[in-house]
Parts: sequence; C-alpha cells; structure tokens
Amino acid sequence: MLAALTGLGLSAAAGLNAYIPFLVVALVARFTDLVTLPSGYEWITSDWAIGVGAVLLLAEVVLDKVPAVDTVNDTIQTFIRPSMGGLVFAATSAASELDSSTWMGEHPWVSVVLGVLVSGLVHTGKMAARPVVNGATVGVGGPVVSTVEDGASIGLSVLAVLAPVFVVVALALLAWLLVWMYLRVRQWRRSRRPTSYAGP
Repeated sequence: MLAALTGLGLSAAAGLNAYIPFLVVALVARFTDLVTLPSGYEWITSDWAIGVGAVLLLAEVVLDKVPAVDTVNDTIQTFIRPSMGGLVFAATSAASELDSSTWMGEHPWVSVVLGVLVSGLVHTGKMAARPVVNGATVGVGGPVVSTVEDGASIGLSVLAVLAPVFVVVALALLAWLLVWMYLRVRQWRRSRRPTSYAGP
C-alpha cells in the first residue's frame, strides 16, 4: 500500500512537472538509503540521467512561464509527463519490498498503467486551465500559476518519498483543485460566448 501511495504521489507530481519527481527519486536513491532502485532502474541514478534531467527541468521551468510558449510546451509534454509518471511509479514500486505473492508483484505492468493514467489526468487539467489563465489575466497569471505548480510538484514528490501516508490528503486536495479549475474554465468560456439579440 505504501509503495502504491508513493507511486501515485510521484506520478501526480509528474503531471505538473515531468522532471521534478524523476530528479527527486534519482537524488534520493543515489545519496540516501530511503530508496534502493532494483536491477533495470539503476540508470536513473547515473550522472548522465541526473544531468539530462536537470537541463530539461531548467528548460521546463523557463518555458512554462512564458505566455503562449507554455501552451506549446504543454502540447509537447503530453507525451512526456504521462511517460515519466509511468516510469517513476514503476521504479518506486519495484524498489519496494513487493514480492511475487502480491497482486502488484504478479502484475508489474499495473504500476506503469496507473502512473500513466494519473499523470495524464493531472497534465490534462493543467493543459486545459493554462490558456484560460493566460487569457483572463493577459498573460500575467501564467508565471504565477506555473510557480505554484512547480512548488506543488516538489512538495508532492518529497511527501511521496518521505511520508506516503499523507499522499492521500495531497491527492484529494489536488483533485479538488482540478475540479475547481475545470468549473472555472467552463464558467469563463460561457462568459465569452456572444449573447444573441432577439430584437425589439
């Protein structure tokens, strides 16, 4: 259960920023004993993987704060964030003490699918809301929202590794936020529709 909560938290964080949970897992596994990656996932802690992840994170942080460019970046990230969500979920599940007698141990592909779905759902909410935020604030709100998203991704990633029990609360808050943003998007779009004129 704790491994599943860790994976869910990390994949949700990947939906906000693909590279933050990846680097958190890589650095924690490399410099602490909290996560020990099994055979097949050791490359995550390598110098080149951490270096490439850091460069991509820097690019993501910058591009995601430029109005209009952030929408293009989100489109590109449609393929990256869910994939990263599946990767970090699978890596941390495999790193746990799951054995072949457990359901997830017998079906390791489940962790990949769950990671892709959770990350994809969060990414979809983020991608739908950003153009609305930019349009409603003339681009001013985009960088602010992006910074909040980065902070949430960091917090959720660290929480998933150090205290996975609290991931349930964090995911509930994130789900509420996504629903709230969806309702705000619908309301904003309705307000933008031209009203018909029936005449005198």
